[in-house]
Amino acid sequence: MPGWGEVAVGLVVLVGLFGVVVQVLPGALLVAGAVVVWGVVTGGFVGWTVAVVAVLVTGVAMVAKYLLAGRHLKRAGVPGSTLLWGGVAGAVLFFVIPVVGLPVGFVGAVYLAEWVRVREPRPAWRATVAAMQATGLTILVELAGAMLVTLAWLLGLATS
Repeated sequence: MPGWGEVAVGLVVLVGLFGVVVQVLPGALLVAGAVVVWGVVTGGFVGWTVAVVAVLVTGVAMVAKYLLAGRHLKRAGVPGSTLLWGGVAGAVLFFVIPVVGLPVGFVGAVYLAEWVRVREPRPAWRATVAAMQATGLTILVELAGAMLVTLAWLLGLATS
C-alpha cells in the first residue's frame, strides 16, 4: 500500500477510536474496516493475518459488550423495555439537542420509565445508574477491542 494509503487508514482508525468513545459513529466497525482494507491491499501473510485478527477481535468485542452489559442490567433488575425507552428518547433528542441530546434523553427516559414502573424515586435512580454503568462497560469493551485491532495494525505496519 502506498504511503498516502497508510496515512488514510491511520486517519480512519483515529476517527473510529474517537467514535467509540463519543458513541456517535460506529467506531469499532470503522477501525476494523480500515484495518481489513489495509490487510487486503497489503496482502501476503502479514496483511491477511492482520485482517483476520481485526475481524475476530471486533466480533468478540461486539458479543462481549452485549453479554456483559446484559448481565449487569439483569443483576440490577432493569427490564429491556426501560432500555428501549431510553434508546428511543436518546435518538430523538440527539436530533433536537445535537450531541448532548443522546445522553440526556437516555438518562432522562430510563429514570422516567423506571419511576413509572416502580413508583419510587430511589429504585428508579438505582436502575438509571445501573443503565449508565452498563453503557460505560460497553464503551470500555468496544474501546479495548478497537485498541487491540489498532495495535495489530501497527504491528503489521512495522513488519510489512
